[in-house]
Amino acid sequence: MKNVKIIIASHKPYQMPSDICYLPLHVGKNGKEGFGYRGDDTGENISWKNPNYCELTGLYWAWKNLDVDYLGLVHYRRHFSAKPWWVWLIKGKENCILNDREVQKLLKTTDIVLPKKRNYIIESVYEHYCHTHYPEPLYETQKILSERYPDMLPAFEQIMRRRTAHMFNMYIMKKELSDEDCEFLFDVLEELETRIDITDYSPFQARVYGRISELLLDVWVLHKGYSYKEIPLMHMEKVNWLEKAYKMLYSKFANKYY
Repeated sequence: MKNVKIIIASHKPYQMPSDICYLPLHVGKNGKEGFGYRGDDTGENISWKNPNYCELTGLYWAWKNLDVDYLGLVHYRRHFSAKPWWVWLIKGKENCILNDREVQKLLKTTDIVLPKKRNYIIESVYEHYCHTHYPEPLYETQKILSERYPDMLPAFEQIMRRRTAHMFNMYIMKKELSDEDCEFLFDVLEELETRIDITDYSPFQARVYGRISELLLDVWVLHKGYSYKEIPLMHMEKVNWLEKAYKMLYSKFANKYY
């Protein structure tokens, strides 16, 4: 059996799965009172960057401080499930969260486990980003890739044209693959920090590095050609999909940011 550790990024106490593969992690703990979870402010860390990096401060901590065979990232209110949605209704979502046995089985047949893609239907990934967020960071990211990783530009351009994307930085993969991704990801983001000024961004827009990273994960996976298997993403809380659809349409046609 491989040693699998899936960190659960959280900023508050929440009902957590008890399975051995999970590690609840208090992200952005730097300077804050704890609530019983391990914090991302120990060892080598960037915990103070959490308002802008979101769950990535947890991923960075895991990259630098965990010695495991497989590493994963989920959120306190978003989990993977190996079961179809109708089983969630019967057994309850908390009983359908992906477990260690299911992870071990999945990773025998693929390099990476990812959530099912989000489909934007009416617009490309590029259009969606520019309609909902300030586009300058995305433009600068493309420039950074052209300078530092020019062989990745075709993958970047292909991802931007797509209407689907793997979101939330959720994945499970071999630790050495995760390390490889993190080397690339944080190199790009740290350079991006030097090129954009987010002083006047709202708290929502200031999460820019976390949002750019979601797109870069797909770029890296596509460029490297690693195999992946998509499994359902389970939202533990009720999601108002009509409100989300309205906001997306409003951003697109009214040219107003979230």
